[in-house]
Formats: sequence, C-alpha cells, structure tokens
Amino acid sequence: MPRYDYRCRACGSTFEVSRPMSASNDPASCPEGHDDTVKLLSTVAMTGGAAAPRQSGGGGGGCCGGGCCAT
Repeated sequence: MPRYDYRCRACGSTFEVSRPMSASNDPASCPEGHDDTVKLLSTVAMTGGAAAPRQSGGGGGGCCGGGCCAT
C-alpha cells in the first residue's frame, strides 16, 4: 500500500499515511489532531536491480543520431 507524506500547517510536523491510491486525495489529520494539512510531493527512489548496459559509441546528436544525415 502506498505511503503519502503530509505536513501540518498548524504545528509544522510531518507524517506519513498508508492508504490505497483511490484514497490518495482524501484529507488527513496530523497525529496531534489538526486538520489543516497538506500532502507533500514525494520523490521515488529506485535502488537495486540489474540495469541494462548502456550502449556506447556512434551517434553524434541531431535528429538522426549522426549516422544517416547527408552533409
């Protein structure tokens, strides 16, 4: 289940709420009981896993990658 970060405007605390994506825009009260909260923009961290190796060589930029344009 996704976690959403919130900040309370009344006391300034930040907190997380786990809820389904279908409820992602529902209001959330802070742990101190205040209702004036705002959902924070979160970043996604991707770690681990095997990444495909980068292809090197070729290409010089431009619209066609530098290999098919006549100059």
